[in-house]
Amino acid sequence: MIVFDLECRAGGHRFEGWFAGSEDFAGQQARGLVTCPVCGAPDVDKALSAPRLTRKGNQLPAAPAAPPTEAARPVASGPLPPEAVAMLKAVAAVQSEMLKSSTWVGEKFADDARAMHYGEKDPAMIHGRASPKEVQSLIEEGVAVAPVIVPVVPPGEIN
Repeated sequence: MIVFDLECRAGGHRFEGWFAGSEDFAGQQARGLVTCPVCGAPDVDKALSAPRLTRKGNQLPAAPAAPPTEAARPVASGPLPPEAVAMLKAVAAVQSEMLKSSTWVGEKFADDARAMHYGEKDPAMIHGRASPKEVQSLIEEGVAVAPVIVPVVPPGEIN
């Protein structure tokens, strides 16, 4: 396929057209099949355009330029506002109460959640660790999961 830059002579509208080759374009144009998509005029011709060059098969593409980096800046500086501190404490308290009725399964979280979803294990409230890839896989399978907002120290790791 070849992409031609085309121009409507009546309205000056420019657009692209895909053809098998120059002969295909000429044949379609002669039969009145090439029209301007903006105004519908049939008087369309090839426009001047820069050639499209492709790399040779044995050459690697040029590496994309690295995006400019900015110095890391803190999102906030100084102490949190009292409202934010109160909100975080409230979230931590609610999460702590919820986790009391949940069982820590550690690294087996994804396997256990999946087994419960498919009826291979009795449903239960669990929490544990899962990689982002495991979580994405669970979500794609329709397994209901939710993040733990406040970090949890696993049992046995508490001082």
